[in-house]
Amino acid sequence: MTYSHAQLADLEEIRAVTHRYGIALDKFDIDETLAQFLPDALFDASAFGLSRMEGHDDMREFFEHNLAAMANQMHLFANHVIEFDGPDQAHGTNYLLEDGFAKNGARITCLGRNEDQYLRTPDGWRIASRVITPLVPPQTEGYYEEEAAAVT
Repeated sequence: MTYSHAQLADLEEIRAVTHRYGIALDKFDIDETLAQFLPDALFDASAFGLSRMEGHDDMREFFEHNLAAMANQMHLFANHVIEFDGPDQAHGTNYLLEDGFAKNGARITCLGRNEDQYLRTPDGWRIASRVITPLVPPQTEGYYEEEAAAVT
C-alpha cells in the first residue's frame, strides 16, 4: 500500500494517540487519558470481565477505580495496523500488554488486541471506539474491591 506524505503523518499521529493514552494511564492522569478519546467514545473491556463504557463520564468512573485499585502498571502497545476510511476517519488494531500490581498485592496482567475507530477533530486524531479482546486468558483477580477482600 502506498501512502501520501499527509497520510504518513496521520498514521504517526494515530499511533501517538494510543501511546499518549498508555503513558497517561500509567501516570494515573485521568484527564489526559480521557483526552485521547472523543467525548462520546465507546470503550469496551467487557471481554476481560470489566465494563463497556460510553462517553467520558462512564470512562472516568472506570479510570478512577483503576487509580484506587492499582499500585503501579505498565501499558505497552505494538503491532499497529491502521487503514483509512476517508480523509478524517480510520480504523485499526493494535496489541496491548498490561502488567501491574493492585494495591492489595494481586498481579494484574492482560494481553489483548484493541479494535479501534479513529476520527480527526480540530484538536487532532482521537479514538472514537476501542473494543479490547483478550489474546490469552487475563489475570484480573483482585482488581475489584470485593475480590481484593478475598485476596487479603
